[in-house]
Amino acid sequence: MSAITISRQLGSLGEEVAQAVAARLGYRVIARELITEAAQRAGLPELALATIDDLGLLGLKPTKKERRTYQEAVRQIMYEQAEAGEVIIVGRAGQVILSDDPRVLHVKVIAPVGLRAERLAQAQGISLDNALEQVKSSDKTRKKYLKSNYKVRWDDPQLYDVIINTARMSPDEAACLICRAKKQCLPK
Repeated sequence: MSAITISRQLGSLGEEVAQAVAARLGYRVIARELITEAAQRAGLPELALATIDDLGLLGLKPTKKERRTYQEAVRQIMYEQAEAGEVIIVGRAGQVILSDDPRVLHVKVIAPVGLRAERLAQAQGISLDNALEQVKSSDKTRKKYLKSNYKVRWDDPQLYDVIINTARMSPDEAACLICRAKKQCLPK
């Protein structure tokens, strides 16, 4: 497999898992920079802000045509990156866009809502109530994004080859499982 997609819930440590896998395998991690590149390719730089705004706080509302143009740019970039290989693509519906490529391993990183809120509160120095609202809002936004743009359920386990719950394991332990799924568990 030449690429890995990692979908994650806010507060599940998905980004940390991606970095740990990259360190073990020597892969590149592509996350938010994909958003910027796709928006530039689509000629819609303001769409990068709307896409990064996971919680909808900026109130930016791209048109359907702009969203389609952007999604096509994301698709092209993902295919190019997967073809180049040795890449971990975090988010942006990689599990759907690259679902037909047998060289891509699709991973979802999850954790219980309460734990995710605790992690977020600690990381951002905010109240647990505020963190919980962010987690719930993020879940709702991600669910809606996949449903409206790709007609799939965010929680459909068939979209993934591996689902990892980080409630009882570190990002490094999760990374080792992913590497084993690739049959290449290597030292850092």
